[in-house]
Amino acid sequence: MRFFAAALLLASILPAQDWAKAKLDSSPRHHEYATLQANGKPLKAFISYPEVKSKATAIVLIPEIFGLSDWAKSMADELSASGYVVIAPDVLTGMGPNGGGTDSYTSRDAVTQAVSGLDNATVMADLDAAADYVKTLPASSGTLAVAGFCWGGGKSFAFATHRHDLADAFVFYGPPPSADDMKNITTPVYGFYAGNDARIGATLPQATADMKAANKPFDPVTYDGAGHGFMRAGQDPTDTNPANKAARSQAYAKMTSILKSAQAPHPLVKSAGGAAGLASVKRQKSTAATQCHDTKSMPGM
Repeated sequence: MRFFAAALLLASILPAQDWAKAKLDSSPRHHEYATLQANGKPLKAFISYPEVKSKATAIVLIPEIFGLSDWAKSMADELSASGYVVIAPDVLTGMGPNGGGTDSYTSRDAVTQAVSGLDNATVMADLDAAADYVKTLPASSGTLAVAGFCWGGGKSFAFATHRHDLADAFVFYGPPPSADDMKNITTPVYGFYAGNDARIGATLPQATADMKAANKPFDPVTYDGAGHGFMRAGQDPTDTNPANKAARSQAYAKMTSILKSAQAPHPLVKSAGGAAGLASVKRQKSTAATQCHDTKSMPGM
C-alpha cells in the first residue's frame, strides 16, 4: 500500500505525464517487466514488443533525467509500433524510498537529483545488462541499437564508447563523452539537437571536431526553434511551441529510417576498430567516417 500511495503521489506531481500514460494504456502491444542482474544487483526494466512476423532489431532506450517515466515507456512503445523490441531500464532500481525505483519517489526534483548522482560505471553496467538481455530474446534478431534522451542522450553517446556490438547509437540532446573516449567508438553516432538549447548546443562544435579528429562517423542535426526535450514536448498537448512538434516528427522519421536499414555490425568493425572497419559497413552510405557535419533543419521543412 505504501508503494501504491507513493506512485499515486508522483503521478499527481507530474500531471504533464498523464497524456503519456493514457497513450501507453491504450497500446495494443505487449509490455512486460523483467528483473535483470547488473553487476550483482537487481535491475528492473520495461520491455515493449512489436507486432511483427519476423525477429526484430533490439533497442536499449535510456530515459531522460526523470527516470523510467510514463513518457519513457510510451516512447519505447512507439518504437515498438515501428517494429522494434525495446527495453528501457530503470536506473534507479532499489535506490528509491523503501528500496523502490523511479515510481517510488515523491517529487520530480528527487528523481532528478538521484539520476544526476549516478556513477557512470554503474550506469554502463546497467546498460550492458539491458543490452545482453534484449539482444538474446527470442523475438530479437540480435542486431542492437541504443537511443537516449537528455541525460540518457549523454549516456547513449557514452555507451557507444563502451559497447562494441552496437549497430547504431542515437543521441538526443545529450552531452558528448571526452575526446579520448570517442576513440573507442565502433558504430555510427547520430545526434539530434535543439536550436534553443545553448547548454547542450554549445558542446556540439567541439564534439563534431573531436569525432572528426578520431575519424568516427557522426551525423548531427539541429532543429531551429526547438527546445531541449523536444521528443517529449513535441507530444505534450500543453506545449505551445510548434517547432518542438516539427522537430519531433522529423527526428523520429530520420531515426526509424536509419533503423530500417540496420544490420549486424560487420566483423571488421570489431577487428579494425577504426575508420577502415567502420567504412566496411555497407549501410553507412553517406555517413562516412570523415563526414562530420551540423545540418540545420527548419521547422516545417
